[in-house]
Amino acid sequence: MNTITYSQRYLPHEINTKYYAVKLYRTGVGVSFVCRRYKISKSSLLRWNKKFDGTKDSLMDKSHRPHTPHPNAHTEQEIKWITDYHRRNPHISVCELYGKLRVAKGYSRHPASLYRIYKRLGFSSAAPSTKKAYKPKPYDTPTKLGVKWQMDVKYVPKVCYSGSVPQKFYQYTVIDEASRERFIYPYMEQSGYSTVDFLKRAINYFGYLPDILQTDNGAEFTNITKTERIHILDKTCAELNITHKRIRPRTPRHNGKVERSHRNDQERFYNHLKFYSYEDLQIQMKRYLNRSNSIPMQVLSWKSPLEKRLELETL
Repeated sequence: MNTITYSQRYLPHEINTKYYAVKLYRTGVGVSFVCRRYKISKSSLLRWNKKFDGTKDSLMDKSHRPHTPHPNAHTEQEIKWITDYHRRNPHISVCELYGKLRVAKGYSRHPASLYRIYKRLGFSSAAPSTKKAYKPKPYDTPTKLGVKWQMDVKYVPKVCYSGSVPQKFYQYTVIDEASRERFIYPYMEQSGYSTVDFLKRAINYFGYLPDILQTDNGAEFTNITKTERIHILDKTCAELNITHKRIRPRTPRHNGKVERSHRNDQERFYNHLKFYSYEDLQIQMKRYLNRSNSIPMQVLSWKSPLEKRLELETL
């Protein structure tokens, strides 16, 4: 037995360990030597030796259940009250059951004691959930470059910044769904103007325009309050003939590719990053961008995003 469950207080010794330890002890070897050799305690060895009759079966663990019930255990009458109430009302809660037992039967035990016996009898007051389980729907990933981009913003962790002047930094990220190639750039402001500047930098980096730009519903991507004003990102997308698509509110899984890439950024980059200025962050992020786009991905049949882009361009 090499595994241990959370309900066990210690790891039981194997039957062979008990058998050969007692056999060695009965040959006249000292207790200390036997305990060191088999990594057992003196009390265990002497206990096994006392009940050993020459067979392995005599060393098997017996049941630890007491022969007589605990003096403070629930009586048969009390258990009958509980089962009768549960039979009449299977959906009764423990609180309601406790109240009825106190009033009608003079039940004086602690509520926790009732809860333990209630669970031991196999009863449960938890109602089954009426909420339908979420079933992931098939997602049609584009097979051509520039069909859809996903864009999002990640906060740069404060612990990475070692400068003297308190500042906040944000990582803008865009990913092409077909090739998984990304472009990232840091900003000191999370706003619509930063978003538009980043979009133009991304277009210059990729060398082509996307048909669809998909974002969440943050204020840097769309108006969060009702207004007649057109958001600067929507205005820019209209000028560039790009369709701006917003995902459903509070469902980040719809932007899953860029969200997953942010988790990789945290593990591969920010957990080991230290920078002292905005310019330093720009330099280190540019180096990391080249590295991240060269890492093979299982979803791309172990090709890197750059290799996948080259493959799609040659089709």
